[in-house]
Amino acid sequence: MSASDKLDPLREAGRAARAQYRAGLVRSTAGVAPGLTQANMIALPRDWAFDFLLYAQRNPKSCPVLDVLEAGSRETVLADGADVARDIPLYRVWRDGRLVDEVPDAAAAYEEAGDLVTFLIGCSFTFEAPLQEAGIEVRHITDGTNVPMYLTNRPCRPAGRLSGPMVVSMRPIPAARVADAALISGRFPAVHGAPVHVGDPQSLGIADLARPDFGDAVRIEPGEIPVFWACGVTPQAAVMASRVPFAVTHAPGHMFVTDVPDAAYHV
Repeated sequence: MSASDKLDPLREAGRAARAQYRAGLVRSTAGVAPGLTQANMIALPRDWAFDFLLYAQRNPKSCPVLDVLEAGSRETVLADGADVARDIPLYRVWRDGRLVDEVPDAAAAYEEAGDLVTFLIGCSFTFEAPLQEAGIEVRHITDGTNVPMYLTNRPCRPAGRLSGPMVVSMRPIPAARVADAALISGRFPAVHGAPVHVGDPQSLGIADLARPDFGDAVRIEPGEIPVFWACGVTPQAAVMASRVPFAVTHAPGHMFVTDVPDAAYHV
């Protein structure tokens, strides 16, 4: 069997997932189409695009850019025939830094703005399949919930009009497997890479793991340690902190499923 033959079932899984979301299915994409890269999304007016590109360049751990679309475009080289305004399960619409709507289809928001520049950003869901293949449980997938995400006290490096804190996602990992989880995820720098913190959440300014700012709380069993990765919701924190006049993003945990195999970002 050729490499392209092996990829076809993966790509079909990606296309099928996107078709379901375009048809109205709303669900977290954790565990969906394992083996395919998933991406966070943010779309900003053209006059904010350079600020965000600079913000991403200065904060690559949180905002690893996989693709940038032309102003007004909804097509990406990461998924043939996809529409980034319709093929994500749930979108958020922001005005002046405030969340004003969550919708399963963002086409109207794109048409309203006319010149949105879309950024697709690496997502830690991408390395969850390799974690599972190594025998490391991914709790939110096991329990069928969304990954917990938290605002931290770590400021990102500002760029132009944009500033804000780092957001992290958390997965409880058995103490004996933390090094393995760090090594596996570290091989995927384009999708956040290795953890940014292990252990005490209070040193990140997180008061209570049972109350995430985004997503759902998960069980932490005896012998497990909370492990934190930089998260692609960080741009949404910048939208809020910087009072961006208009933006469209994915809803946390509801990603864009690409046609690109995880292996493409493995180093």
